[in-house]
Amino acid sequence: MSELLLKLTNLNVGFSEDLVQDVSLEVRSGEIIAVLGQSGIGKTTLIRTIAGLVQPRQGSVELNLPEHGGLGYIPQRLGLVRHASVYHNVNLGARASLPWFKGSREERARRVTSAIAAMGLEEKTLEPIRRLSGGQLRRVATARALAQQPKLLLADEFLSELDHTTVDVVVDAVKTLTDDGHSLVMVEHHEENVEMIATRIWLIENQQLIDMTIDEWHKKMEEEE
Repeated sequence: MSELLLKLTNLNVGFSEDLVQDVSLEVRSGEIIAVLGQSGIGKTTLIRTIAGLVQPRQGSVELNLPEHGGLGYIPQRLGLVRHASVYHNVNLGARASLPWFKGSREERARRVTSAIAAMGLEEKTLEPIRRLSGGQLRRVATARALAQQPKLLLADEFLSELDHTTVDVVVDAVKTLTDDGHSLVMVEHHEENVEMIATRIWLIENQQLIDMTIDEWHKKMEEEE
């Protein structure tokens, strides 16, 4: 039985004016939702509003998540500690979801090394991240999220700057979370990535969010060709 993780009710998002209006939707466990739309239309603002970084202009965001580390967020600018190592940055994710109790240090270490290995960054474990490429930095940010194991992960173009082989690796790793009942809401521009990972589409057009199945999205794309 799927679990309700997120409920949006009559939500308007934006700043001095609305970018997206009257959104009422639910996200349940195991879903991978791709947020699509033209640049500047409100995709990032929607994600940041769900994350609690932007105040709703109207309506509500209700999260049904664990107290420690239930919500994860990979922003476009990644939010990494640039003077620190790969291990330190990924460990921040593990620490977010594991409170300080006896035995937690070993579990954190296991999560960190496992997440780094999943991203193919073992040889960079102690490397300062300022020495890494853009694609490697995105893998560090994803490893941080994997170590946190959030029930709901919000990601803003986290597959950009990755080659096709690395996209496959990252997608497989994220799917291990969603297969275990976690969910992902991701802003994405590349249709091939959407095809590979998404189970549902949120398409933003004319200040409206259209909730679509993959089949409905395919049909719309065909009609517009």
